[in-house]
Amino acid sequence: MPSRREADGRGSDGDPESENPDAAALARAYYEAVDAGEYDRLRSLLSSDFVQRRSDRTFEGRDRFVAFMRDERPNTDTTHAVERVYPAGPGVAVRGRLLDADGDELFAFVDVFDSDGETLTALETYAAES
Repeated sequence: MPSRREADGRGSDGDPESENPDAAALARAYYEAVDAGEYDRLRSLLSSDFVQRRSDRTFEGRDRFVAFMRDERPNTDTTHAVERVYPAGPGVAVRGRLLDADGDELFAFVDVFDSDGETLTALETYAAES
C-alpha cells in the first residue's frame, strides 16, 4: 500500500508524467497546497477563470473555488494519496484516494485537470464512496 503521500505515477510502461510534466507538477502542487491548507499557494496554481466540476456542484472562478476549499469544506483534515498520474490532453488525470486524519479512506477519486502550462485551468472530479 502506498504511503499517505506516495505518488510515483510510474507504470511498467514508463513514466506517463514525462508526456506532460508541467501539468503533472501543477497537479501534485495542487494536492500539496490543499492538504497543507496553503490557500494562497493554491490560488497561485489556478487560472483566474478556473472551473471545477463535480457531480454535486460546479465552482466557477479561482476565488470562489479557493473560498470553498478554505471555508466551506466539511472536512479539511484530509490527505490526498495519489496513486497514478496519466497524460490527458492539455492536462493530466490523477487517480487516488482521499484519506481522513487517521489514514482511513473516505473515497477513491479521479481528477482530470486541464492546464495552460503555467496554471490549472479546469478540474473535473469523479468520486466513488468506499
